[in-house]
This record gives sequence, C-alpha cells and structure tokens, in this order.
Amino acid sequence: MKQSVSLVYSKVNSKRKKEYSDYENIEIKWGHQENYTLIQKIGRGRYSDVFLGKNLINNKKCVVKILKPVRKAKIKREIKVLQNLFGGPNIIKLLDIVQDESTWIPSFVFNHVNNSNFRDLYPTFTDYDVRYYIYQILKALDFAHSNGIMHRDIKPHNIMMDPKTKELTVIDWGLAEFYHPNKEYNVNVASRCFKGPELLVGYKSYDYSLDIFSLGCLFAGLLFRKDFFFRGEDNEDQLVKIAQILGTDDLDRYLEKYNIHLPQSFKQKIQKHSKKDWFSFVTKENKHLISYDTIDLLEKMLKYDHQKRITARQAMEHTYFSPLKQKNNLSLKLESIENEKENQKEKDNEKGKREEIQIKEKEK
Repeated sequence: MKQSVSLVYSKVNSKRKKEYSDYENIEIKWGHQENYTLIQKIGRGRYSDVFLGKNLINNKKCVVKILKPVRKAKIKREIKVLQNLFGGPNIIKLLDIVQDESTWIPSFVFNHVNNSNFRDLYPTFTDYDVRYYIYQILKALDFAHSNGIMHRDIKPHNIMMDPKTKELTVIDWGLAEFYHPNKEYNVNVASRCFKGPELLVGYKSYDYSLDIFSLGCLFAGLLFRKDFFFRGEDNEDQLVKIAQILGTDDLDRYLEKYNIHLPQSFKQKIQKHSKKDWFSFVTKENKHLISYDTIDLLEKMLKYDHQKRITARQAMEHTYFSPLKQKNNLSLKLESIENEKENQKEKDNEKGKREEIQIKEKEK
C-alpha cells in the first residue's frame, strides 16, 4: 500500500517536546476517591461504565467514568490526550483521576454536561440548529487536529448537547491518538456505521480526515432522519452500503491510487454501483434542512479519498455556515448599539451633573 501524509497539521507533534505525545511515560497524579459519590448510572460502553456523580468538596455535579480492565497504555493515552486538550472549545474537561483502593480500578472525573438523547433531540432541530450543531463539532475537531490529535470515534453518542443552553461537548476520547506522519495505525477503531473507507479496506496510514468522514456520516443521518445513514451488518457490508450511495467508480480510483488490493470475494460483494444523487433522499419531512450548500458540504466530507476530504478548518469557512456568522455579526452590532446607548447615557448623566454644579455655583 502507498503511504500518505496528512495535508494539514502533519508536523504538530514533531515540533513539540517529546513529552507532549509520549503518553507511556507520564506519571499519573491520583486524586482522592472519597471526594466523590456516585448518584446513578447514566451510560456504559466497551471500555467503561459512566455515572452521574457529586463532588463532596464543592457539592457540584460531575461525571465519573469507571474504566473496565484495559491496557495501562490506553489509559495513559486518554489521560494525555485530555490533558493536552483541556480548555479547548466544546471538549469535555478531565477534572480528576482517582483509583479504588481495594480493586485498583481507575476512574476519570469530568465536568457535568446536561444532555438530551440524540434520538429525541435531532427531530426537533431547525435548519439553523443543524448548522450550529455541526459547526460546534467542527470547532472541537479543528482544535484537536491542530494539536496533533485524532478523535477516531465521532458518532452521535459521543456528542452531548444541552437543549436549553445549546452548549455542545465532544466526549469519549478513549480511542483518540496522536498523529505522526508515516505511522501505521490500528484500523479497528470507530463504530462500524461511522467508519471511514480507509478503515474498511485496511489502510493503516490514515490521518485526521478519518474524523471528517465520521462526521459526514453523522451529518447525513441528521439531515435525512436516519440514526445510521450507512448501516452495514459487518465491516465488509459497511463498505457495500457506502458504495451503494457514493458509487464504485470513485472507490476503484481510490484503491488504485493507494495501491490497495481487496480480496476477490470482497470485490464480488461490493459489485458495481453508480453514484446516487443526494437530492433523491429529500422528502417533505427533511426538505427544510436541505439546500445546495448543505449537499455541497456533505459531499466534501464523504469522499473515499481521505486526501480529498474537506478539513475541519475549511469546513468551518464553508458558505453553509454563513447564517451563523450573519447572526453573530447582528448580535455584535446590537451589543455595540446597546453599549453606545449606555455610554451616551453616562455622558448625559455626567453632563447633567456638571450643569447642576454650575447652576448651584451661580446661585451662590
């Protein structure tokens, strides 16, 4: 297979001190488990159980992620990733690391985020809401990518959003990895329905663009009202489902470009498919979410060739997000007008006080 190097942020980690990405040698600073109490279980995954908790020192809610037995290197990698991304836009904050004294099982303590299940949330989204939601995820991804980190598990389940405040948070960085050019990575990452083609064909020299394809899958599902837009029974069938929409001509060009050879049995499963028109998925239920800008951005995310995909930063500049910027500009103008009014009011008050003093002096 022909190797490739990310077109953006490829040397971020090599330009920094070795300690930045050398997670295997970090020393874990343990907090005190007795400072926290568990309230109720709120989630579970392959690698952890998640609980709503309470910090007994400040009485604030928190989230406690109790890890299941995994390699110590994986735990250290997640800690290092979260430490490096701390304070980044829309990224969950690792507040503490504690350990059970009897079992030695480690737990991560995170800031609490109010969340509504995506299956309940998505049907309520307006066109503006969808644009805002995708933009906020892109902000988190661009921050991570610019800091040399791939998430590798973008899916609706890992995006928390408070329906009242619209605060969005990207969670679960357990599969995240530091990007180094020419390094081969494990292809057994990401959830099946959100895997990029590179994972499905066993291409190990992937990069940040994997997150963009996963986000494209989420975006398509959100727009066309499907939990999983590409839903395969297994990894091979997952690529079949993608090929049935994106066509096989571009897939063949992708395989040829990177010298990727698929088993004959796999090729026979994929067969031949022409590319489908995205507008064929428009219905009266979702048409209010679709425009030419919508489809253009979606197409640029869902490219077979990872080097041809739009980057997170480029996507944020796409005209699809213009309404967000127009609203922000309007808010800034209104804020500026209010500030001018307040300033004028203060000036008038000062002027009134001076005139009052002058009148009193004349009366004397």
